[in-house]
Amino acid sequence: MDIEPVSRDWGRADYSAVWQAMRRFTDQRETRTTDEIWRVEHPPVFTLGQAGRPEHVLDAGDIPLIETDRGGQVTYHGPGQAILYPLLDLRRRRLGIRGLVTLLEQTVIAWLATHRIHATARTDAPGVYVGDAKIAALGLRVRRGCSYHGVAVNIDMDLTPYQRINPCGHAGMPVTDLARLGVRLSMAEAWQALEDHLRHQLSAH
Repeated sequence: MDIEPVSRDWGRADYSAVWQAMRRFTDQRETRTTDEIWRVEHPPVFTLGQAGRPEHVLDAGDIPLIETDRGGQVTYHGPGQAILYPLLDLRRRRLGIRGLVTLLEQTVIAWLATHRIHATARTDAPGVYVGDAKIAALGLRVRRGCSYHGVAVNIDMDLTPYQRINPCGHAGMPVTDLARLGVRLSMAEAWQALEDHLRHQLSAH
């Protein structure tokens, strides 16, 4: 069994700085390097994945738009969103990219279930949904057999920036957060619970 991942708390940190740190960690890690799980919250930013089409950015306005190297289309990150970046050696864990996507989706679904919220995944659009509304977005990159980027869960956000994009390439997709579903948690509580569920999913794999 793999050694438990190290947890690192970035607090609120610039997207580009954390992205470049993830790339450095992945490029410099060795076969014995311990996996890590990074907790972070970003200032307002739109990110466009490798397959992203610029027309899905309707009006970025004063919010920065960054073309990044994760999979997927355009999404929004901002205050009140709990992000986990699992930096995992997938070969060592015998875990494929599709398996990791499913594992992250199940992490969020299982956590929401503890708050009596029924959530699901979709085959046509990675992420986690409550009804038709998206509550968590996924985007991953694998280099040298190791993953970075991860999952972003909406806790208590200003959701209006989502109106400036087609979330994950889907025009008019509704977006929600935990607070609008009647559950109020601090960011620290949300991060800890999500990470606990992620660790459980990893240990059960």
